[in-house]
Amino acid sequence: MSDASVTAVPAAPTSTDYPPVQGRYWPPGKPRSLTLPQTGLFHNLRVSAERYPEKVGLWFYGRELTYGDLYDQVGRLAGHLAAQGVRKGDRVGLWLQNSPAWAIGAFAAWQLGAVVVPLTPMLQPRELAFFLQDAGIKVAVVGAELYEKGKQAGLEHAVVANVMAGTVPQQAGVKLPDGLDAQPELQAGDVTLEQALRSAPAPIAEVDRDDLAIIFYTSGTTGLPKGCAHTHGSVQASTFGASVWVNGTCEDVFLAALPYFHVTGFINSLMTAVAGGGKVVMMARWDRDTARELIRDHRVTVWTNTPTMLIDLMASPNFQASDLKTLRSLTGGGASLPAAVGQRLLDTTGIFFLEGYGLSETMAQSHSNPHGRQKLQCLGIPLFNVDSRIIDIETGAELPPGQVGEIVINGPQVMREYWQRPRETEEAFTEIGGRRFFRTGDLGYMDEEGYFFFADRLKRMVNVSGLKVWPAEVENKLHGHPAIQEACVISVPDERSGERARALIVLRPGMEATPQDIETWARTQMANYKVPRDYQFVDSLPRSPTGKVAWRQLQEQARAEMAAGQS
Repeated sequence: MSDASVTAVPAAPTSTDYPPVQGRYWPPGKPRSLTLPQTGLFHNLRVSAERYPEKVGLWFYGRELTYGDLYDQVGRLAGHLAAQGVRKGDRVGLWLQNSPAWAIGAFAAWQLGAVVVPLTPMLQPRELAFFLQDAGIKVAVVGAELYEKGKQAGLEHAVVANVMAGTVPQQAGVKLPDGLDAQPELQAGDVTLEQALRSAPAPIAEVDRDDLAIIFYTSGTTGLPKGCAHTHGSVQASTFGASVWVNGTCEDVFLAALPYFHVTGFINSLMTAVAGGGKVVMMARWDRDTARELIRDHRVTVWTNTPTMLIDLMASPNFQASDLKTLRSLTGGGASLPAAVGQRLLDTTGIFFLEGYGLSETMAQSHSNPHGRQKLQCLGIPLFNVDSRIIDIETGAELPPGQVGEIVINGPQVMREYWQRPRETEEAFTEIGGRRFFRTGDLGYMDEEGYFFFADRLKRMVNVSGLKVWPAEVENKLHGHPAIQEACVISVPDERSGERARALIVLRPGMEATPQDIETWARTQMANYKVPRDYQFVDSLPRSPTGKVAWRQLQEQARAEMAAGQS
């Protein structure tokens, strides 16, 4: 270890150090199940504000917000939203970068019993319009730099947040992100966040664990996004489970580098911190040296990320092992951390990277590796109150350790339904022993100690730095290009992002286009992370006997060629 002051996680013990429970292993000293709150999410903020009113809850580029201030501003924004007619069960959009405004918007909606709909700032107006219509969003808190796109998409009422307002560059100590300090001219009826915060606080709605709290959208395999509808109870299950798993305390300092529109960042870098009274150090956008400096200078103790972020940070010429010396919990998911990188992290810092597994449908983590007994490139073991199994994809029969089948999950953090999609909801679940299990669409196996491992996917999906890209959706957009006759999107390995989308393109007769032409056009049609960076032109696409494009054959061929060094 290069720095003796780095806090190291103990080396992995032998199997005899962990008592077997029904053939599986569980960390000693941790309860097998948790008694979960029956209260709504707003209650978490209320408790922390009453306990720690003067404690800094949010830090954002030099701006500090105490729990008392956060509670007051949430109440005032709730008052404005109520004046716009927002009531219990209504959907409120959040379309902005990580910032105090994001947290204020979410808790203000929950104060009214409304349902939060987080949306990625990378959406184009045409994409945003779909979500506004599908979720029935009339009111949204919108980043100032996104406001004009929001109005183009048909948003009725916007609370416009310049997320950089109130930041103090000379106190930030790090580079400020570009492009977020915008001052758009607002249309009649819309207000700035500062104007909205002049409202009188709203009454607190009565909600319980079964009321709907948030809808996270995940793109569908057929191209239409689906909303994962979660209750207050399913969010609370992940929130409190995540805290207990990493032995959280009110003195923890969290680095929020993952976006809040993604379940992992939302749970592990906002909800867990607020519920426990910790401090959140927020980043609006990823920058490896900013992250490194914030961890060091704010003495961050808990950081949940993606392997891509960790690889990028360690590749910085400025990286030093001592930058991470205050971290006691380094967790992540979305993709497997390469074993060599995990070993280098351990050798240079003494820190194990705890990989986990989860989906939008399970409100982030359902599995995680236990502290002190990690396995690299492993999904981990099922968390508190979770029953996860491997079943045969044809018969549904439960499979023994070592055999590959579909991973299914039953637990309190599993979504209630796909929003307004009863058929897809029914197809997503199966019954085992009278209990409802979510079918993940991921193939995996379990070893003799109860650890789960990923093997392959049943569904077509590209995992780009932890963000899901569904080929059918991208293909639908690409088919709108005037020069494209047909397109097939496949997943190929990528050293930096884990996977990348490759588009195989058949051009229309007599038409011409370059990869750059198509990529530039595609950026106007879909969020940037969905746009393929890899294009190959082909004369035709192979088809199955039923006439469908044989995408799996193309994908396997491409991966084999890359493995052999031919592509």
